Amino acid sequence: MMAANILGNERAEQRRNALFFAVVALSAVVFWSPLFQLVTYALHHDFCSQILIVPFISFYLLYIERKRILAAPRYAPKSGLVLIVVGVGIGSWAALSLSRTGADWLSVFALALALIWIGGFLACYGLPAARSAAFPLLFLILMIPPPQTVLNHIVYWLQEGSTEVSFLLFKALDIPVLRQGFILSVPGVRIEVAQECSSIRSSIALFITCLLAGHLFLRSGWKTAVLVILSLPLSVIKNGIRISTLTLLSLYVNPGFLHGRLHRDGGFVFFLIALALLFPVFLALEKSERRAGSPPASGITLQKEVLKG
Repeated sequence: MMAANILGNERAEQRRNALFFAVVALSAVVFWSPLFQLVTYALHHDFCSQILIVPFISFYLLYIERKRILAAPRYAPKSGLVLIVVGVGIGSWAALSLSRTGADWLSVFALALALIWIGGFLACYGLPAARSAAFPLLFLILMIPPPQTVLNHIVYWLQEGSTEVSFLLFKALDIPVLRQGFILSVPGVRIEVAQECSSIRSSIALFITCLLAGHLFLRSGWKTAVLVILSLPLSVIKNGIRISTLTLLSLYVNPGFLHGRLHRDGGFVFFLIALALLFPVFLALEKSERRAGSPPASGITLQKEVLKG
């Protein structure tokens, strides 16, 4: 009898999974043209590159946390269908009514797609499961391209902050510097912190990394918030360090550093520096939770292996 119940539960879970992925696949087929444009847009714009991996991260989190999330699944077709219909309506309106240029209409479409997928999950697994899966499902919001107005404000803030940090670093190093807006002049070189130098891609990557680390390894919401909030000023600081470093290398080593590989592809190096600066904070937060005996919401913990022998 027990074996039959286990087998029945496994088959029921397989049917739910098949139905959910059918909703995801069908939505991709129905909205294939705008979905293809969304992927193309992400490939050609640094500030949207995370769109390509966010759905995979979301589904992976659902998979590794499935035992906790699917403790008591049940169908909720009415609730899920409401979100699906709203998503289809928004997607159809975006495809038929909005001008297919720029990020704004893609933002509306991506929102529609996220609603369809969340609605599909709710319909197949129920409200309790959706509540338990709140983080992976809401994580899909990050695949929505920011509207142009919002993006302009973010880039401006990064430019302003990066310029100010670079200016202060030059001052601290006793290097004569003159600032005019986003332009820094030091003896021998004049630098403009343009939009392309705002480092928005690595800033988004740092934000997402902190968000995931907080979800996977921390239980307290406020501690996750601390980690995520710290990533914002640190994004500006690490870009200011990047600009100052490249300028100093061009002055004292080789002028080619301002246009070389480190300038074009070196963002990852300074991203790692930012992670190194955040790591002690993360360890302190994680250690405080281990002392309190609170497991993270995801059930994943950092453990030190002790080898004996």
